[in-house]
Amino acid sequence: MDIASLAQHAHQVLTEAEIAGLPNRYRGKVRDNYDLPDGRRILITTDRISAFDRPLAAIPFKGQVLTQTARYWFERTADICPNHVLAYPDPNVVVGRRLDILPVEIVVRGYLAGTTSTSILTRYRRGEREMYGHRLPEGLRPNERLAEAIITPTTKAADGGHDEPLTAAAILEQGLLTAEQWRTVSETALALFARGQALAAERGLILADTKYEFGTDADGRIVLADEIHTPDSSRYWFAESYPERFAADMAPESFDKDFVRNWVVARCDPYRDPIPEIPSEVVLETAAVYIRAFETITGQTFALPDPAEVPLERIQRNLTAYLRDSANGAA
Repeated sequence: MDIASLAQHAHQVLTEAEIAGLPNRYRGKVRDNYDLPDGRRILITTDRISAFDRPLAAIPFKGQVLTQTARYWFERTADICPNHVLAYPDPNVVVGRRLDILPVEIVVRGYLAGTTSTSILTRYRRGEREMYGHRLPEGLRPNERLAEAIITPTTKAADGGHDEPLTAAAILEQGLLTAEQWRTVSETALALFARGQALAAERGLILADTKYEFGTDADGRIVLADEIHTPDSSRYWFAESYPERFAADMAPESFDKDFVRNWVVARCDPYRDPIPEIPSEVVLETAAVYIRAFETITGQTFALPDPAEVPLERIQRNLTAYLRDSANGAA
């Protein structure tokens, strides 16, 4: 997607999804959620982009890319783990079963990578070798493949807070999960990651790491929630250029959120300083990155809407139709 084409759609950003008449709104970093009395949850993915536990900007079509990329993966992993999805009434909206979200975020890593304070590369560079209950060998290089994928769990911090590293032992000692829940979540996460890596490889991509969120339904089953293998929740690299770039100690070619992160890091300490305004050209370049990610990951073409379309008006219209049809037994 070229920048000139996207410039015509720069105004079509969904920064807020406040809809009168929908109950129990919860505004997250990226999603606006509404809990219906019958146990359904409406999740509207906005175009907000967040990193370093802070909001950064709004990227045109980012919410649609995340919703539709997650849909692609939910449909291709349903045999591994049940997920929360009930319907997709709009490109930015998923309706799911309301779950009791488990208080542990599951991050699976296949490579020594990352930029945040909890990433294994950041900690490895500080000289740490014992982390998350794993011992990493000496002599690893940045972005090197690990001998096997590892789970690096963290706490789930509230908005504005920091995720804290955990180990399997700490999870059990603190009673965050039962032993059976931890076993199920661990085995499921590794199986999902293996499926993700295999299908990504077919598209010429390396799935380097990702995070999963799980919850329990009314029957106590472990259910996959939130999103899966999206550009926000995952680190993708291009497989073809990886060997040469790794040999040259260059960062892998990527289209994930580090594009924006790196711009911010070059200009401030994102954990302490005010975030500078992201320039419009960086916003549009990031939109192109997200669209390219969607098309590469899924093999589908991203169709730009009519420039006159107002995203929130479309979402309201589609949700009204969905709720009317479901009330009449058509959904």
